Formats: sequence, structure tokens, C-alpha cells
Amino acid sequence: MNRKQFLQRSLAGIATLAVAPSLTLSSCASTKKSDKKKGVLNLSFQEGIAPGETLAEKLDFMENLGVVGFEPGGRGLAGRVEEIQKALNGRNIKVSAICAGFDGFILAEEPDVKKQFDTTMREIVAAAGALGSVGVVMVPAFNGQKPCKPHTMETRNYLCEQLHELGEYALSQGTTVILEPLNRDECFYMRLVADAAAIARDSQSEGVKCMGDFWHMKEETSDYAAFWAAGQKYLQHVHMASRGTRNMPGEDGDVDDYRDGFRALKEIGYDKYVCFECGLKGEDRATAVTNAVNLLRTQWDEV
Repeated sequence: MNRKQFLQRSLAGIATLAVAPSLTLSSCASTKKSDKKKGVLNLSFQEGIAPGETLAEKLDFMENLGVVGFEPGGRGLAGRVEEIQKALNGRNIKVSAICAGFDGFILAEEPDVKKQFDTTMREIVAAAGALGSVGVVMVPAFNGQKPCKPHTMETRNYLCEQLHELGEYALSQGTTVILEPLNRDECFYMRLVADAAAIARDSQSEGVKCMGDFWHMKEETSDYAAFWAAGQKYLQHVHMASRGTRNMPGEDGDVDDYRDGFRALKEIGYDKYVCFECGLKGEDRATAVTNAVNLLRTQWDEV
């Protein structure tokens, strides 16, 4: 098509729209906001968040607050499957994600360290599947883990190949692996939610997903854009903490504003878990946790 033909066809198209505006309006009307799946704030706690001396006491506290997810650590998880299943039996709480717990790391230069990762990670993935977890959280390499493969395109390609194998194994166990981007103080390799989502995509396995952590997301220019970058297809989990000191949400005052991110979670129809991974400033854990839950629910309702 030459320039003259392009202009003629373009003008013809404009004329068609001018005489048939109802066609355009009907096309737009076919996609209604009401047709979109709405996000849900499913709150989850890691094991050390709720007060209580025993797991049963912690779960009782969580149920009373309406918390519906429980995120145990991955270390020794294979030996705890039956314990956790019994503890959750009859409760309105399910296992959300599993927090790491493996030995070694996937980008290790030393074969023995990489083998440790392969073995222990698959043990945790199998246990996660048995518990009905949405996935196992992992970081490709922390800053202090050395010797590590260099941050090059070759390493990225290698990571995607390794994740493909791991993701397919996770699918066979009924779960996923979840890439967690961290702030640059902890991990320079993968710092943005969009980076993690792109690596998950390039792994070419439905068993590889990603997550966002409001504490680590200080690297982001926009919480809203970060979650949209992953979208419903790749965003599998969210971690929560105060935004100044990584303690209970609300303990850092006005800086603990999550509404920009919550707005995106609602718009993409996020229906998995938002899990507390944080410390505590005050001495009264029960009060701080309750206040934090109330804050998040209020901010969620405001967007």
C-alpha cells in the first residue's frame, strides 16, 4: 500500500465511523466493568505473626480476625505436612504460599551448592503441593550468596531454562514456584515486579509465577504500575509490612499507605493472598496485629 492508498482508506474508515457511531458505542459497551472479576483481600499470616504459644493458639487468633491464609516456612516442611493438615482441619484457613527454606541457590557457580538447591527445593515443592499451597517463594540469588553466576544475558537465559524445569515439576505437584523481587540492599539481580514477571514469562512454564512485597517495592516508581506489570496471569502472591521499618502495617504512620497498590489488585481481579511478613515495634502483639488488619481492610475499601 502506497501513501495515497493509505490516506484514501483511512478517510473511508473515518467516514464509516461518522455515519455509524452506534457501532463504536456498542463495541465499547460490550466490555462492562461489572463483567470484570473483582479483587478480594484474602489476608494471610506467616507463622510468627499471630500471638500464641502453640500453632493452635495462633490459628484461633487468626480465625477470630477473619484471616484466611497461613504461610509456613519451607525448612523442614516435608516433615510437617501431617501436622499442618491436622491443625487446619475444620478451619476456614488454608495454606497460602510457602516461604523459601531451601539450601543453596539456583544461580550458584559451585555444582554442589546448586545440587543442594535442586534437591531441597523439590522436597519443599512436593510438600507445598500436598498442602494445597499456591506456591513456594524463591529468590534467584541474594547479594551475599557467592560465587554466583554473573548478571549477564547468558545467566538470564540459564535461569529461565532452570525455572522451566522447576516450574513443570511444580505443576506436576499441583503448585507453582513464585519469584520474589527484592530491594537492592538484599538482591541486585531482580528488583522489580516487572522483571520477575518477564522472567516468569520467558521460562515458558505455567508453574512459574511472581509476587510483590510492599516493603521491597520501594524500588518501584509506582505500586499500581508494578502490580499491573505482572497482571492476573503472573501475580501469585503479595507480602505486606510497614513501609519505613518493615514492621506491622500502620506502625510507621502516614507512610503506610497501600491504596495505590490495592487499586491495581482490585482492577486485575487479584484473588490470592496478601500475607504479613514483618516485625513488631510495640510490645502488645495482639493489639498491633489487630490494628494492622483493620488498617488494610479500611484502605482496601477506600479504593
